[in-house]
Amino acid sequence: MDEVQYLDLVFTEKSICLFEKNKYILNVDSGSTKTKIKNWIELFFNVKVIGVNSYRPPQKREKREKIKLIMKNRMHYKRMIITLKTGYSIPLFPL
Repeated sequence: MDEVQYLDLVFTEKSICLFEKNKYILNVDSGSTKTKIKNWIELFFNVKVIGVNSYRPPQKREKREKIKLIMKNRMHYKRMIITLKTGYSIPLFPL
């Protein structure tokens, strides 16, 4: 199985509200696919995944001159929203 580069679990106001709905937001490597992430999470955390949604965060803009807006490099990660089956959970703070 291909290795998945797992970066981190996202802790924002929105992600904390989604924890109650059994959804988790993860930052993963931009080359990872939804099926790789789903299989990896099911094996690593021993949970059942119902759905996986992904998106790239917006690019950062940097103003260098008064007229031009220069785009910085593309984000090197994707955000994945993982929906788990009821009764399963991912430990937020491993011991």
